[in-house]
Amino acid sequence: MIELDAPSVLLQWATGGLAFGWVTGRHRLLGIGYGWLLRSSFGLLGLVGFLLAVKFEFVASRDIPALGLVIATFGVLALSVFKKPELTDPRLDMIAPAFGFVGVIAAAVAAGGPLWLALGRMLIGTLFMGVLTDAMLLGHWYLVQPGLSRKPLLELVRWTGALWVPETLLLLIPVGMLSVWTGTIDDAYGGMLGWFWGACVVTTLGLVIATLAALKEKQYEAVMAATGLAYLNIMTGFGIDLVARALLR
Repeated sequence: MIELDAPSVLLQWATGGLAFGWVTGRHRLLGIGYGWLLRSSFGLLGLVGFLLAVKFEFVASRDIPALGLVIATFGVLALSVFKKPELTDPRLDMIAPAFGFVGVIAAAVAAGGPLWLALGRMLIGTLFMGVLTDAMLLGHWYLVQPGLSRKPLLELVRWTGALWVPETLLLLIPVGMLSVWTGTIDDAYGGMLGWFWGACVVTTLGLVIATLAALKEKQYEAVMAATGLAYLNIMTGFGIDLVARALLR
């Protein structure tokens, strides 16, 4: 199945965000401050998730790797701050998400149900949450670095569209969201949450298409429009994952 608990969700969010931070950073097109922004933001999310696990329900197989993610993230952040940018190898940003994925896999195993389905939902959900957030943050970074090529943002938007497919399909596979629509699973709201989930699915895809269309325009304002659409996509995209988690536990 799939669990809705804060330590797992925050670990996934941090892991996905850091993973796509490397995807963008490997091109060496962005200023060093963008790496600082991502490492500090997702490192903090990982730390909060770890502290919540310590306080409420510590799962060693998940939370020890989560601590590894936090240490690696802030370690690379410190390295990038105190060393010259050209001496900071982008491959170092692969260390933290590697720890994170170990913890995510452990959380999927602990969730129960068919292992392949739990792993698929947790891993794809991790990437989906990460790319949604990174696209929004990167859109804002164009205010700091207005001459930046649109290639990094286009890459993240295309990844969002690609991940939308398995994210949706894996949550439909029984026992999945189809069971909410048929009434097999009671959402306590007469099926309304099931239809809300469906609306999030359709809207997220629509926003991806609209963002790609906006980025075809040559004016600088197109990037700001894409950033606004990315805000909306976080709300609908996270709705796909989190509503399903709440109903499919």
